[in-house]
This record gives sequence, C-alpha cells and structure tokens, in this order.
Amino acid sequence: MRFLMIQTEENQIVQRVLQGESGAFADLVDAFKGMIFNLAFRMTGSRQDAEDLSQETFIRAYKSLRQFDQRKRFFTWIYTIGLNLIRNHIKKHGREITRGDEMRLHNTADDLHSPSELDVIRVQETGRLEFCLRRLPPDLREAVVLRFYQDLSFEEIAEISSVSLSAVKMRVYRGLERLKQLLSED
Repeated sequence: MRFLMIQTEENQIVQRVLQGESGAFADLVDAFKGMIFNLAFRMTGSRQDAEDLSQETFIRAYKSLRQFDQRKRFFTWIYTIGLNLIRNHIKKHGREITRGDEMRLHNTADDLHSPSELDVIRVQETGRLEFCLRRLPPDLREAVVLRFYQDLSFEEIAEISSVSLSAVKMRVYRGLERLKQLLSED
C-alpha cells in the first residue's frame, strides 16, 4: 500500500497542529493508524499489544512533534517511533510463538486488511505463513514485514530502520530464505 498523503499534505497538517489546532492531529492518526497497527501486529503477534503500541506511537509522536524535521516524510518519522517501541517491546516481552498460537494467528490474520500480498512467497494458508514469520529473528521479520506487508521501498526501510541500504537488502534476502526454509519444514 502506498501512503495516501503526500509530503506537502503531511507538513500542512503538522503545521496546523503546531499552530495549536490539536484536532488536526486526528487526520494524521486516521491516515497512519492502520499501517502502524498492522506493523505492530505482524511483529508481535498480539492484537492487544499492537493496539497498545499503536496508541503509544501516536502519543509519543504528538508529544515530540516539535522535533519533527519537516524536510523529511512524516510517515518515516512515525514509523521510526513505532518501530522503536515495537523493538523495545519485543526485547522486554518477546516470546517464542507456539503451535497453539497458529490457529489464533490464522483467525486474526483474516480480520486484518494487509496492505499488499506477499508476492515473493505464495502460500495458501495465511496462518502457516504467519506462524513461520513469527519464528524469524526480529531484525529479519522486521525487514520482511516492512517490505512485503507494508510495501515500503528498500530506501524507506533503511531510513526508518536507521541501517544502510545494503543491510536492508541483506535482511530481506535472509528473511525470505529463512522463511522458505521454515515453510518447507512444516
């Protein structure tokens, strides 16, 4: 999925918020809440955690809006905030996904509206793919989710993740290779 707002629209809304029109922030929330929730859900596997992390992402963004560099894209800034919160959450609460979670993931995945299909690996059973995705190391899972579920370019992922372009490409490649291996084992 590509983002509905262009940079000038994002910046106009940010300016309105900074000028005291706090209700304008709801426009940014509406534009990005689904994508942030989807990212958090795909990374944590928990709807409740995804809701909490999404909410915290927007709270932190609102409180830190004065530090936002308007020469950059708002969506990369908000994704960076969200991704850092998700990383910290995984470090603090990370858990290995179990077989018992596979059915729950399948049912929850049906409720989500994924921004794009995972074209690289075509899998009949979304639950099985989700199960294997959760078994990837967090850095590889992050790269695969951002590239194929969030439909971000390698350059956007590098900016959001604060790693080099070559590191992003390698993580995506390794993530896909590991995912193929996990899918063939099941």
